[in-house]
Amino acid sequence: MAGWMAARRPDVDWVCPQLPASPRDAIALAEASLRPGSALIGSSLGGFDATVLAERHGVPAVLLNPAVDPARDLAARVGTLSAYHDPALAFEFTAAHVSELREMTPAAITRPERYAAVIAKGDELLDWCEMNARYSGAKVLLLEGSDHGLTDFEQHLPFILRFLQLYP
Repeated sequence: MAGWMAARRPDVDWVCPQLPASPRDAIALAEASLRPGSALIGSSLGGFDATVLAERHGVPAVLLNPAVDPARDLAARVGTLSAYHDPALAFEFTAAHVSELREMTPAAITRPERYAAVIAKGDELLDWCEMNARYSGAKVLLLEGSDHGLTDFEQHLPFILRFLQLYP
């Protein structure tokens, strides 16, 4: 996505910070980057973060295999973890982080039209049915296969760009 933006839409301010392990700190860092006209894109736990921010600030969000209930899903994973996208990147995930997730979880999405979601039935980590139900009424691209990391991401870029109105 960053490469596409740099090559085709250098006029758009693209911000993609490395988020800290603390959900509260991650939200604060991402929130500090929001400007008028902002939109969000988030994958997995980043999709949860994007949902939290979209609900708080009324901005559009694209979600890629979004975590729906990360407090529940990660409660048993407290300890030293590796980043999904870079297994060499280790970080501590604590019970306090689970509590932060629980506290910030929106009860529901309030305006489904604000969201677009790419959901893979082949996601090996998250339940596609749960994702699809959570974003009912949103613009959803439901993939028959794929995987959690959306290794076929490039194929779905037009859906994302149309939703965000980024085609030049």
